Amino acid sequence: MPGEILNKSEFFFNRELSWIEFNRRVLEEALDKTNPLLERIKFTSIFSTNLDEFFMIRVSGLIRQVKSGVSEASSDGFTAQDQRAEIYNALCPLVNELYRIYNEELVPGLAENDIHFFKYDELSEKEQGKLEKYFDDEVFPVLTPIALDNVHPFPNLVNRTIALAIKLIDPDTENVDEKISVLQVPSNFSRFHRITKEPGENFILFEDIIKANAYKLFPGMKIIDSYAFRITRNADLELEEEEADDLLTLIEEEVKKRRLGIIVRFEVDDKIPDDIFNLLVNDLSIAKNEIYRLNGPLNLGDLMYLYNIDNRNLKYEGYTPRITSSFREEDNFFKAIRKKDVFLHHPFYSFSSVSEFITQAAEDPNVYAIKLTLYRTSGDSPIIKALIDAAENGKQVTAIVELKARFDEENNIIWARALENAGVHVVYGIAGLKTHCKMALIVRREDKSMKRYLHLSSGNYNPITAKIYTDFGLFTADEDFCNDASNLFNYLTGYSKFTTYKKLIVAPFSMRKSLIRLIEEEVNYHKEFGNGYILCKMNSLVDDKTIMKLYFASQQGVKIDLLVRGICRLKPNVPGLSDNINVYSIVGRFLEHSRAYLFNNNGSPVIYTGSADIMERNFDRRVEILFPIEEKGIKEELVDILNLYLKDNLKTRVLMNDGSYRRKPLGEEPMNVQEYLVAKVKKKSLTEIKKEHRKKVKKHKLRNI
Repeated sequence: MPGEILNKSEFFFNRELSWIEFNRRVLEEALDKTNPLLERIKFTSIFSTNLDEFFMIRVSGLIRQVKSGVSEASSDGFTAQDQRAEIYNALCPLVNELYRIYNEELVPGLAENDIHFFKYDELSEKEQGKLEKYFDDEVFPVLTPIALDNVHPFPNLVNRTIALAIKLIDPDTENVDEKISVLQVPSNFSRFHRITKEPGENFILFEDIIKANAYKLFPGMKIIDSYAFRITRNADLELEEEEADDLLTLIEEEVKKRRLGIIVRFEVDDKIPDDIFNLLVNDLSIAKNEIYRLNGPLNLGDLMYLYNIDNRNLKYEGYTPRITSSFREEDNFFKAIRKKDVFLHHPFYSFSSVSEFITQAAEDPNVYAIKLTLYRTSGDSPIIKALIDAAENGKQVTAIVELKARFDEENNIIWARALENAGVHVVYGIAGLKTHCKMALIVRREDKSMKRYLHLSSGNYNPITAKIYTDFGLFTADEDFCNDASNLFNYLTGYSKFTTYKKLIVAPFSMRKSLIRLIEEEVNYHKEFGNGYILCKMNSLVDDKTIMKLYFASQQGVKIDLLVRGICRLKPNVPGLSDNINVYSIVGRFLEHSRAYLFNNNGSPVIYTGSADIMERNFDRRVEILFPIEEKGIKEELVDILNLYLKDNLKTRVLMNDGSYRRKPLGEEPMNVQEYLVAKVKKKSLTEIKKEHRKKVKKHKLRNI
């Protein structure tokens, strides 16, 4: 029974190693030749930026534990020290594969399509002259070389910036006395400098321009060579919210500290000689399992710049998202939502419906109040503009701005101040909790009474990410939903202790308990009717207690399919424990961000969707919501969508009980669910879609790394 094995570590995968397996799947998309070339470049960039965040947050946390002397093992049996070693052993082969793909496949592929990278000595005298003038006029004044000797301490290099270690000698001395200087490469210049060379798109790396002209920084000295390196620092904010007089000011101060946190990774050109390498490692106090020698340019995350090249043949075919018929048939959103609930599946349905809903509310003289949660948004968000316009139009506007949204803190501070200046009531949520729920509530006067309209979503109010993330959204005017939303907003803005919600499942009050209850109910249905089934789609599956309850359901005979994009600590298909559980992960063109929890309920499915994954942080340290899908037509549509995901066999990997992932067998009918949903928007036939899939698979062999 689960209660007997709760403390046995062999029943949980390690969270960090599971995340590395997720990033391996991202790297496989960079390897996958069925993806257009610039899409492969994009996945290379994503893999690299994912690693940056992993080191800044997760690895830094482990290092802090080690330095604090914490030796306690987590529920998977690993101590922090164990995990650091395992992470290094798992990542080294992946980083080597990243650079093999870059050097052997992507760079040659770009060249075949007239996108070239040049070294300085490959350019003509005229081209070098232009670059020299650029260096003299714009770059030279910004640079500050720092000597490494007894007088000059090692410079405090900024997080994730490239630096050069430059070896010099004084030609006027009899004895060769090599000296080292460190030069931080400014990050406010374009990494990829365009060269006016025909044909095609031609670039030289910014650091190569600096290397070629660095002698101008050291008159009278002779440069032997220079080598790039890069440090990654701890970037996890440590906030004492209860003691802060001003949360916004506190976070501003902590964000500044992030630039100079403890070092957690050291990346370096693999051609660096031992003497300079050892000097850097010693001066920076780098541990062996923090060092990554790289065969190519550092920070391949910057490759996302190339994705902006306007070459449609090297990207996924474009499409125009749908506008739901509910909104096309009515002249305003409120009339449509009054008729029936409206469901959106982004990015296949346009996010413009959400933006325009808020904009229409801002302009409507009958709207009295707008309340909305903001976790992440874009720089030119029409929603921010609509909130400002609404406040200026005299409406009561309340924005719950989550200042602690990781790596968006600075953006959110800017928008919080802009909203405050416009007269919006800006609230920063509750101390100790992140506000991660996604909801917008409109209060409108109709027929001498107030009517409320509600939008709920699994995704952020961000029109940029809405184009590349899959998410579920719901518009409703149901009174019970709206009452719940009003009470939750009051909890976020005031001192409300309201916890009994009719429709919504709300964290941190009852989410874990509610999901466990739904699992137990499915077990009871299975005992009575023999048709127990659970289908869940989420980003991560981490929470021990919920995992144990899923094991229990499997042991009772309930069939369970789990679509888990990223981290999964549950072990599937373990005899006697999880025989009836299958775990799948889809990594493809869009980031799978939507969450859904389906329980068969003896043939009358209960389905919840919303903002929460099955993680301790979502259940205990965040304000989250899951909302039920109750309208029959929407429920049927969502069931069909989830079943489509289970049919995918081109982008789906299957989790093995040893923690590895394998591609799902193709069978006779290749199926890419994301491309299928795009093709439906384009009104392509199923036959056309299958033909395109078969053609791609036949041309390129898919493989695991």
